[in-house]
Amino acid sequence: MSDDVPLSPLRALLPDLAPWRTSADFRRLWVAGLVTNFGSFLTFVALPVQMKTLTGSAAAVGAIGAVELIPMVVFGLYGGALADALDKRKLIIWTEAGQGVLCAVLLVDATLPHPAVWPLYVVAALSAALGAVQRPAMDALTPRIVAHEHLTAAGALNSLRWTVGGVAGPALAGVVVAYAGLGWAYAVDLVTFAVSVAMTAGIAPSPASHEAARPSLRSIAEGARYAWSRKELLGTYAIDLAAMFFAMPLAVLPFLADELDAAWSLGLMYAAIPAGSLLVSLTSGWTSHVHRHGRMVALAAACWGLAMAGAGVVHNVWLVLLCLVLGGCCDMVSGIFRAAIWNQTIPDELRGRLAGIELLSYSVGPQLGQVRSGGMAAWTSVRTSVWAGGALCVGAVGLLAVGLPKLMSYDDRTNEHALRMRSARAENVPPAPPVTAS
Repeated sequence: MSDDVPLSPLRALLPDLAPWRTSADFRRLWVAGLVTNFGSFLTFVALPVQMKTLTGSAAAVGAIGAVELIPMVVFGLYGGALADALDKRKLIIWTEAGQGVLCAVLLVDATLPHPAVWPLYVVAALSAALGAVQRPAMDALTPRIVAHEHLTAAGALNSLRWTVGGVAGPALAGVVVAYAGLGWAYAVDLVTFAVSVAMTAGIAPSPASHEAARPSLRSIAEGARYAWSRKELLGTYAIDLAAMFFAMPLAVLPFLADELDAAWSLGLMYAAIPAGSLLVSLTSGWTSHVHRHGRMVALAAACWGLAMAGAGVVHNVWLVLLCLVLGGCCDMVSGIFRAAIWNQTIPDELRGRLAGIELLSYSVGPQLGQVRSGGMAAWTSVRTSVWAGGALCVGAVGLLAVGLPKLMSYDDRTNEHALRMRSARAENVPPAPPVTAS
């Protein structure tokens, strides 16, 4: 699948560190993201624990996700327009500082003699909004600070950063909350935001390109029209949404652990999918030598569905855990190649708005997937919810693959959009946007 010079088996598996070696700004952004991601997972665990302690209500804990959803949708789209119109570095710094202020609010509330509940919901909603504004700017900044031929490797390294935080952060959070208290979890998170702001400030300015549109509903619609005209991009969004909607089982894992008479395994179940993602991130060197990215997106998403179906069929808890780990591996492979297509082909002046659409595709899907899995489990059974969801995922991905031939034929060596971006990057000038149908 590659015309590159063959590497030794070990080097072919190790992460490709070319973006790290060649771009000081990428190194700063990567380390800053690792630090803040690690701290954010402390709050990710501490916030629902505090809500449970204060209310004793599972519905109150679940409502945290509900108050996050609308800000995520609205500000994800508008954040993409802001990322195209403003300096991306400044946008990242200000949103990161805002997250630190919100964390300070949680810290103060947790230290009161009688902590209030309402600040937890307000902070959750505002944090979701700031995160949705920041993520498109971070995604749009990466293609500016990494060479075109290193974008796949950069995506794999960014995934590694997320999975390290996703595995280590919750594990440490459980210990901190249990033995030191909620205040310490929020305090550590606050420190990580301060460190991240300091590191991001060292990145070179990244102003808007001269073609960038002012943030408005019209500019958001322009980004949506461009995405609609690019069927390979639509395919990446649709496949990810299908995979997460049909086959994300997190909501029913506590019930699955009970059915297996293995309540002790619930923590392992939650860690299994991130662990699989981490395994792929640590052995992602091979991804830089794959060119048929669209096929890999579809194949990995279908394998994710098969793995989830397997988790619903087998009756041994260790086999369930194995299926979840394999699912995490497949999800990460799909994510790496989706990011490669996005980074290699989207014009600079549209990158933020398209990143906002991408944010919706990989964040709303899991939220809706929780509703699907919980509702189907109540209607049928827990096992049926898991295995049928996986089977539906495979079927949906297959139909999308058939209906979107441009995605399946995508090759970064021949795709016209990838070639245009590569040529423009080589000349160090912004690429002219292609003419698209409205």
